[in-house]
Amino acid sequence: MILFPTTGLYAITPDKLPTDRLLKAVALAIEGGVSVIQYRDKMRSHRGRARLADALVALCHRHHIPLLINDDVELAQKCAADGVHLGRGDTSLKEARLQLGAEAIIGVSCYDSLERAQQAQQGGADYIAFGRFFPSRSKAQAPPAPVELLPSARPHIRLPIVAIGGITPENGIQLKQNGADLLAVIDAVLGQTDPKTAARHFMPLFDTTKSS
Repeated sequence: MILFPTTGLYAITPDKLPTDRLLKAVALAIEGGVSVIQYRDKMRSHRGRARLADALVALCHRHHIPLLINDDVELAQKCAADGVHLGRGDTSLKEARLQLGAEAIIGVSCYDSLERAQQAQQGGADYIAFGRFFPSRSKAQAPPAPVELLPSARPHIRLPIVAIGGITPENGIQLKQNGADLLAVIDAVLGQTDPKTAARHFMPLFDTTKSS
């Protein structure tokens, strides 16, 4: 069983990348230090998504990295992924847990809502995600979340907190300093021509040996 990390870089797959390029990008991102991969795909056919999900699970598991599926519980079950990430309007947390079992990793998007995060925690989620924190092409419709949400949530949330939305190595530091455990990115790593180097640029943010 692969556990969800308590800190690190969380990479989400972008749309429109051909299969071979996406697999190569994910492999390079893992080499660069990514701790979690989420397969998010709004473009491919059901059959194409199933084949790619199988390949991603195999790739991630070779490196002992969890592979999560965005909002498709059935696909997660069929490809033996480590879990799912659920947003507003997706399968309920309760239903996902019943279908995938106690050991599955289940994360919940909480946008700008501490109340939603607390409900997810009480419902048995393994992590929660806040954001978007910065302007983001892929999360343009998500409500903006203030950085101040992170320190206000920290006393109430025992789960790992993921921050998402327009994050770069430059602006990610303030999210980490305010209580984010993991930083989730799409274009900033897997959308780059060199995902390995792009991921490595984030690694100093997770260097726990540095004193503040």
